[in-house]
Amino acid sequence: MNAPSEIETVEQLDELLSRPTPGVEAVLRQLAGDVVVLGVAGKMGLTLARMVRRALAAPHRVYGVARFTRANARLELEQHGIETIACDLLDRASVAQLPDAPYVIYMAGQKFGTSAAPEITWAMNTLAPAHAAERYARSRIVAFSTGCVYPLVSTESCGSREDDELGPPGDYANSCVGRERIFTYFSKKHQTPVALVRLNYAIDLRYGVLLDIALKIWQGEPVDVTMGYVNVIWQRDANAQAIQCLAHATVPPFVLNVTGPEKLSIRALAEKFGQLLDRPVKIRGTEAPTAWLNDSRRAWQLFDPPTASVDDMMRWVAAWIRRGGPTLGKPTHFEVRDGKF
Repeated sequence: MNAPSEIETVEQLDELLSRPTPGVEAVLRQLAGDVVVLGVAGKMGLTLARMVRRALAAPHRVYGVARFTRANARLELEQHGIETIACDLLDRASVAQLPDAPYVIYMAGQKFGTSAAPEITWAMNTLAPAHAAERYARSRIVAFSTGCVYPLVSTESCGSREDDELGPPGDYANSCVGRERIFTYFSKKHQTPVALVRLNYAIDLRYGVLLDIALKIWQGEPVDVTMGYVNVIWQRDANAQAIQCLAHATVPPFVLNVTGPEKLSIRALAEKFGQLLDRPVKIRGTEAPTAWLNDSRRAWQLFDPPTASVDDMMRWVAAWIRRGGPTLGKPTHFEVRDGKF
């Protein structure tokens, strides 16, 4: 691992999160061609697109596609050599006008607000993928999914494996199963190679499960441990594994759990953050016998070892909070067990 001792600025953070791994560089040399990133303006898309651009040799182009409700996101991408296109993926006619590319990374989706308007979540998580899969029927596609497509499993287990049956609670997770089914349908119909990335949970210093826990301790709030265990992965590693899945896309889709190799106790994480932040820890609830856990052994057998350990991430998050570093204000709600977001 080549983790720095400190991360002090947003610029340093984004440079690190977008730094290509050796595996990414090797795959993009092998696959050389234009790349389209759909839904690029989300939490992970900005650094993933930058990683692709840094590893992809000229003259191949990287397109970043989103609605771009935040103008700064578009400017940031263009400053790093990514060509941006404003497009609503629910508008089939607009999607049809997107540029050709042999490689597509699909990152669009909706989670929060599902309880208030489930129909919008279902449209974003099933209809938009259908438009993309039709438009890029001759491309190779990596589509982001979520570890929440599995049911809750025993905390004594290693977590759900890629060939386990799906059966999650709630509209959001079921609409994500729908997204996978849509990509599988079009993969078989058009013989489109697809990889489905079941991510669970990416860590940035501005959001993520570790930040959620640390902020509660910093602000003197209790940490709910009912969802007693969790998996996390440094966002750079998650980006790298997703990009490398372009080389593994198949018909029917290749499925991969993307998360860290460890099963982490929420209670233990809270206690460690209490030490790092020099704050008392308040615990609420008792660990349930089940949690959303994924077994990621397949991914770690395929790809580079982690570039950041859990201790690295916790140290960085604690220092970030102490410095008053910016956050996105988007809690993960990892505590939710009924699937209602």
